[in-house]
Amino acid sequence: MAKTEVFLSKEDEQEIVLAIVEAEKNTSGEVRVHIEKRSEKAPLDRAQEVFFELKMEATKDRNGVLFYVCVADKKFAIIGDEGIDKVVESDFWDCTKDIVISNFKEANFKNGLVEGILRAGERLKKYFPYQSDDMNELSNEISKS
Repeated sequence: MAKTEVFLSKEDEQEIVLAIVEAEKNTSGEVRVHIEKRSEKAPLDRAQEVFFELKMEATKDRNGVLFYVCVADKKFAIIGDEGIDKVVESDFWDCTKDIVISNFKEANFKNGLVEGILRAGERLKKYFPYQSDDMNELSNEISKS
């Protein structure tokens, strides 16, 4: 599991992108997935850096969600922008992270991300419902470094 290419197949990546599209279908919220091989930083710290590198704070409603995976170091984090953090229940991110991690422990990497993304999409739909003038503000593609 040392390389990101081994972590997810191209087909797995496509299914994750489809989950992002599905999650964003009924919300103005934006979901991204970032995968990298290594990081010396704590997962939440690195996820925060990646969040800003990907310009996820630039959404109109500050409602971006990042799923960050560091493959070789077996690190994972989910962070949401301030618009989301103001409205979701305090344990939302931990509950979502638990779903992803329980799948990861069984080497079900794609399923973990898909389930987490869809769960985040449901919550985004509740607090940031789709509006007729909504546009996809961030790429749905998986970013890597």
